Amino acid sequence: MHLRTTLLGAVCAAPLLLVLGGSTFAASLAKHCGPNDKYVVAFSQANYAEPYRQHVNNDLIERAKAIPQFELQIADGAGNDNTQTSQVDNFITQGVDILLISPFEAAPLTPAVARAVKAGIPVIELDRRTNGTPGKDYTAFVGGDNYKIAYEAGTYTAKTLLPDGGEVAVLEGLPSSTPAVERLNGFKDGVKQNPKIKVVAEQAADWLPDKAQTAFAAILQANPDIKVVYASNDMMAAGSYLAAKGAGKEGQIGIIGTDGLPGPAGGVRAVASGQWAATFTYPTGAEEALDLAKKILLECAESVPATVTVPTLAITKDNAAELDKKLKF
Repeated sequence: MHLRTTLLGAVCAAPLLLVLGGSTFAASLAKHCGPNDKYVVAFSQANYAEPYRQHVNNDLIERAKAIPQFELQIADGAGNDNTQTSQVDNFITQGVDILLISPFEAAPLTPAVARAVKAGIPVIELDRRTNGTPGKDYTAFVGGDNYKIAYEAGTYTAKTLLPDGGEVAVLEGLPSSTPAVERLNGFKDGVKQNPKIKVVAEQAADWLPDKAQTAFAAILQANPDIKVVYASNDMMAAGSYLAAKGAGKEGQIGIIGTDGLPGPAGGVRAVASGQWAATFTYPTGAEEALDLAKKILLECAESVPATVTVPTLAITKDNAAELDKKLKF
């Protein structure tokens, strides 16, 4: 895709193993690399509808501005597997230098990722995984540990919000996405630390606030003694807050979100204002993904970590107001 004029560029562009003087040197991960060229970094985003997804996009855009060799292109998968597959195939046809992807669903996007890998394009999966093993079926995975994040939310519920026990509900994301399953299981395992807590309802709301509001309203009618609801993302937490308010239970139910989004409609502000009990950040991974891209494209890395786990932060009444003032995006 790029003209190489230096010996370094020629060496880095070689896709084969080099054997010199009896020693074997592994080829770089990228077909073309080196610090003096321009590269297209393509990102296939699952959708633009979720505020978290836009948060990721904004973070990537801002951080990419500091890397003059990179041209960032972002495509909106529109929450549709076929649309996202077509966009990935277009990136492959264009011959982009590296592909970042947050797959809408795991299985349907797995073949598209495989085609990119076969075309020699390094693939970094961000936040969500396709089927397969990082470092083998694709280059790397960057994201938070969804199970661990939810487990911490469960621990906070068990030890801080409901030390004397009580009934809780869980609003799950899109069941066919890996984060939804991991967050559901993580929270349920976390609250098991307190045998006095009982999970009385689980309902998928597909990450959407309106579905969460409807679902939690129905849950409250059937289970009026619920004391805490864990929502697998901030949008569903917002919906559950509206449901609680509509049921005349505002301030009586501890609402926990996940994502820790900034801004007027984000979870950080909701905790700071006292509407929610807590939210747990799901980091964008933008910095870590671009660091991997720099290693692969600018430094001609022969290998990178197959998995980069970005830690979470518990946002509670103790730190929410301060964080709300600091967060940019």
